[in-house]
Amino acid sequence: MTTSCNALPDITRSDVGTILVSPWLVGTPQRQRDAVDATIEEWQNAPQPKAFLSLNCFVSGDGATVLNYAQWTDDDAHREFMRTYRPALVRGIDEVVPGIERPGLVRYRLHGSLAATERGRGEVVAVFTSDANGIEHARNLLDEARARIGAESDLPPGLHAVHFHISIDGARVLIYEEWSDEAAATNGTHHLEPPTADNLYRLHRSITHYRS
Repeated sequence: MTTSCNALPDITRSDVGTILVSPWLVGTPQRQRDAVDATIEEWQNAPQPKAFLSLNCFVSGDGATVLNYAQWTDDDAHREFMRTYRPALVRGIDEVVPGIERPGLVRYRLHGSLAATERGRGEVVAVFTSDANGIEHARNLLDEARARIGAESDLPPGLHAVHFHISIDGARVLIYEEWSDEAAATNGTHHLEPPTADNLYRLHRSITHYRS
């Protein structure tokens, strides 16, 4: 079953084998919305293999970026899909929103999560990335971040969940935080640098496939 919705993705769903994160630089809020709408339309019209689980299109608060967060069961299936269908997908999107800058896709694995004991629905996602020098260094960076946040039973006010990611080559870490609103996110005391509009996101549209 496939659904189109605006609920935040289930980051910890058990059938996820790979996570694909791709930022697009679009420049304005209108181009953000147009790029996301075109992306969802192209994906809805394309064949969706069983390995595809979800595509989630976030827009940044500064109006400049679309962040695509996709979940698949494995990398090989995604690579084959992109080899076969990506040119047509990109062409359709670029006809609607020309000039999108795509810095590149990064493949991640989930490296643990924290969730509030009484978890509400997050409305805002703060995303932090940093470079790492191999898998071991990446794990150490995330362990340090986890220690700053504290225990699940005592998360900062407004923080519903935190999900820790490591790129498959160990060169990058990504921390994905679900917050009740922008004010709560910017008031979080565990951040080395507080989030700003360029790394605070709201989900604009998504496609989610549930395997039967």
